Amino acid sequence: MPESAVPVDLPIEKRLAAAVELYGEAVVVRRCISLLAGNNEGEDFLLFVGGDHARGILDGAPVLYWPELWGTRALLYVWDDSAEEAVSAAMANQAWRVREMGARVAAARKLRQFSAVVSALLTDEVARVRATAARSLGELGTLGDVDALRQLLKDPEIDVRRGAQQGIDALRKRFPAA
Repeated sequence: MPESAVPVDLPIEKRLAAAVELYGEAVVVRRCISLLAGNNEGEDFLLFVGGDHARGILDGAPVLYWPELWGTRALLYVWDDSAEEAVSAAMANQAWRVREMGARVAAARKLRQFSAVVSALLTDEVARVRATAARSLGELGTLGDVDALRQLLKDPEIDVRRGAQQGIDALRKRFPAA
């Protein structure tokens, strides 16, 4: 597909819907997993997942972690279970933005088998990762995770404290009788 035919100005969910229409959902998921693994999936696919921001990379800006992040973020919109292990790997990525997005995807996809991986992110050095992990644990964890979340109520960062309270509230809502 010519680069100019990718609808980079559309919101991500519409860009990904166009990619699914063109390639099929299984192929889009496979290519997202490949991006997350650090592979090159071509200019057109990078534009589908990264939108107009991907043009910077195509024009020579440093790649950094952006394709990995975009591949992970796309899994919020396209999915099949073959992506589960890639989401787990995302939460161990060296780039904090990828770890943060991995936790978001795990929560959105209800990947409860990775609650321990998410829980480990509660001690991440980056506040945004800790906050997202706390909120995600509210979707994935058990009441046994409340104590770990309570510890974050004393975090120096207000967003982490908010995320911890949101995680605790979500767990209590999910387990009301306990």
